[in-house]
Amino acid sequence: MPFLKTKSSNIFYRLEGSTGKPVLILSHSVGADHGMWEPQINDLIQHFQVLRYDIRGHGASEASAGDYTVDQLSEDVLALTDALGIRQFSLCGLSLGGGIGQWLAIHASDRVERLILANTASKFGSREQWETRIRTVRDGGMNAIVEMALQRFFTKETLEGGNPYVQSIRSVLLGTNPSGYVSCCAALRDFDSTSLLAKISAPTLVITGQRDVSTPWTGCGEILAKNIPHAASVQLDAAHLSNLERPRSFSSAVLEFLLANSGSGGDSLEKGFAIRRAVLGNEHVDRAIASTNDLNREFQDLITRYAWGTVWTRPGLDIRTRRLLVLAITAALGRHEEFRMHLKAGLRAGLELSDIKEVLLQTAIYAGVPAANTAFQIAREETEAKKES
Repeated sequence: MPFLKTKSSNIFYRLEGSTGKPVLILSHSVGADHGMWEPQINDLIQHFQVLRYDIRGHGASEASAGDYTVDQLSEDVLALTDALGIRQFSLCGLSLGGGIGQWLAIHASDRVERLILANTASKFGSREQWETRIRTVRDGGMNAIVEMALQRFFTKETLEGGNPYVQSIRSVLLGTNPSGYVSCCAALRDFDSTSLLAKISAPTLVITGQRDVSTPWTGCGEILAKNIPHAASVQLDAAHLSNLERPRSFSSAVLEFLLANSGSGGDSLEKGFAIRRAVLGNEHVDRAIASTNDLNREFQDLITRYAWGTVWTRPGLDIRTRRLLVLAITAALGRHEEFRMHLKAGLRAGLELSDIKEVLLQTAIYAGVPAANTAFQIAREETEAKKES
C-alpha cells in the first residue's frame, strides 16, 4: 500500500490516471476518507492525474498524538507532493479539505494552479461547538456523534431514501480513529483564514449546498466568494457532502471550471477533429476529409466544429455514455447509416454486446419494436463481421 512517512505521521495516498496529465488533489471532509471521492474518479481521470489521500488521523493514515492544525495538515500535502515529484497541482477540498486548500493557496501560492472550495468556510463555527464535540467523542467514541454527523452530511430525503453512500459514510465514520477525529476537530476549531482570503490568487470555484447547515452560503460560502478575488460560485441542492448527494452536478461543476480555466479550450475545429478521430477512427475521418469539396466543405466544418468540437467535448457526459445515446437516438429515428457507423466505431472502442442489447431493448420500449428490430439486425451483421475479420 502506498504510504508517505512524514516527520510526524504516516500518510496513505492513491495516485490514479495517466502520467503527464495535470494533477488534481482531492482532500476530504472530517469524518470521511479518500473513498468519499469515488463518484468523481471516472470522470476526473479522463482529464487529470488524480491524487487522493487520507488526512492525518483518518482512514489508513496514522493518527499521530496531539491536536492538529490546518497548517500541519497542509504541510502533509506539500510533503506528499514533494515526495511524488509534483510541483504544481489543482486542489478540490470539501469541508476540512477546503480549509487545507485555502491554506495552500495562501501560503504556497506558487504550487496551486486552480482551487475548488466545496462546502467549507474560512472559519468553522464557534470554539464552544467544537469543544462540545471533542468532549462528546472523548467520552463516548465515534458512536456518540454518528447520527448527528449524518444529519449534517445528508438531507433528510437522502437519509431516508436508501442511498448507498449513507451506509458507506456511516461505516467510515464509525471506523475513524477517535483520537485522530478529535485532533482534526481541534484544527477546525482553531482555523480562521478570513483576513487572508484576498491573498488567494489561484482561480477559485466555491461550491455550497443549499441545505448545508454546517457550512451554508450565508456566513460561509458567501464570505469565500466575496473575499477571494474573482471567485466563481455554484450552489447545489444538497447538504454538507454535496459530492455524494449530487455527484453528477458536482463533477460537472468541477470539470467545467477546471477545463475552462486550464488553457485547454483550443479551437473548436481542432478539438472537433481530435474527438471525431477518437470516436470514429482515423480511417473514417480521413475518408471524410478526402471527400470534402466546394459543395460540402461548410457542412464538414459545421459538424466538426459544433457537433464534435462543442457538444462531444463537453465534460458533463463521458464518451461511453455519449456513444450509447447516439446509438439509441439513431436507432429510434431510423437513421440506419449513422447507427451502423457509430455501432462499428463503438465495438472497436470497447462497447460490449451487453451494452448494445440494453440500448436496443430501451429503444424497443420507447421508440417501437420495428425500430429496434432493424437495429438488432444491423448489430447482428456487424458483430458477425467483426468475428470474421
